[in-house]
Amino acid sequence: MTIAGSPGGRGDLTPGPRTTTASSPLPGAALDELADAVAAGAAVAGLGESTRFASETFGVRDQIFRRLVQKHRFRALALQDDAAVGATLDAYVTGGEGTAAAALESAWRPWRTAEMAAALQWIRSFNRDNPDDAVRIFGVRPAQARAADYDAVLDHVRRTAPHRLAELAAHLEPIRTAHEIDEHVQRARGLHPGRPFAEHARDALAIVERLPGGSALARMRLIVDFHERSVAGRGTYAGDARAWAGAIIDHQRETSRRVAYWDGMAHTSAAPATLGLAPQRGPQPTVGSELRHHYGAAYVSVAIGFHHGDLGVATVPEPAPDWLDARLAAAGRPAHWLDLRADRLRGQWDGPAKARVISGVYDPSRDAAEHLAVASLTGAFDVLVHLRRVSPVRPLPA
Repeated sequence: MTIAGSPGGRGDLTPGPRTTTASSPLPGAALDELADAVAAGAAVAGLGESTRFASETFGVRDQIFRRLVQKHRFRALALQDDAAVGATLDAYVTGGEGTAAAALESAWRPWRTAEMAAALQWIRSFNRDNPDDAVRIFGVRPAQARAADYDAVLDHVRRTAPHRLAELAAHLEPIRTAHEIDEHVQRARGLHPGRPFAEHARDALAIVERLPGGSALARMRLIVDFHERSVAGRGTYAGDARAWAGAIIDHQRETSRRVAYWDGMAHTSAAPATLGLAPQRGPQPTVGSELRHHYGAAYVSVAIGFHHGDLGVATVPEPAPDWLDARLAAAGRPAHWLDLRADRLRGQWDGPAKARVISGVYDPSRDAAEHLAVASLTGAFDVLVHLRRVSPVRPLPA
């Protein structure tokens, strides 16, 4: 199998005599070449992982990003989180008080890792040295409910209608747990209390709407929106692709910054994708497919995947023989990459493909379903990065 980097480059990421970086299994020279390939012609680069639980896949993405910032003037980082979290992280990296760990306290749980904290610290250091050319962070989702919103609603009812407090709490207390463990993950792990959280939220809204004073009404509506828009509330993993892509497009248009978008590869794919956990839904739009429609080749889609390993939450076996991950592993290298835009590779790799994706509901017993499928591999991803073995990310202390 030919391994390619940039269309005319070597692209072999097998660690050689050079010392590897601390947070990535790939040598620095190869990471430089990989970042050069990603940056070529890109207004937005989607850097997608196959899982959020692997330290090595995060490390590769982080090291690519650092090079995009240092060598190619990428100046924005878009995250799958809401606008309020993005603003909190942006305040930290642009010199705000506190620590990276503190800034991540309200972030989506997969971001609350030592690896992410180190990434934020690096951005903050870069911005300190480049105050007039800073990297900014933003969330692609609209602002959503927080724990404080539940407390405010309960306090309002405690003051204005204490006789309804127990009824309201019976609706709100079970569903606020979704801010720590997503509702669909609770179902997969057997932790869910039973009734859909969106139904509880709507019943709680009905109580608040009938009470005097409206100071808590907006917060209660935000809570309803949070649960209705969740994976469990929508009944799909696809997310609101058009809205999330729109946030990136709007930011890039308003600022002219080159943007790196960090998410799972099921979202960053430049073509619609079918999830193996929901094959009956068929191909679903992705954020990346919306970005490809808007930017054309100026949206570059990168998939960072792996063959097997210990993710802490589960030990992942070798992939099915017909999966992309197994085909990439046939190169016999611990790490390598392909630029599928190279003419000599496009014909070799184009066509339908299945690639491993592992979410918070992963179960090794159904590993065969833990994938995404695309009609055209080269239509979905411009660059592939393959790591043979991975280990767990390090969660921040609760």
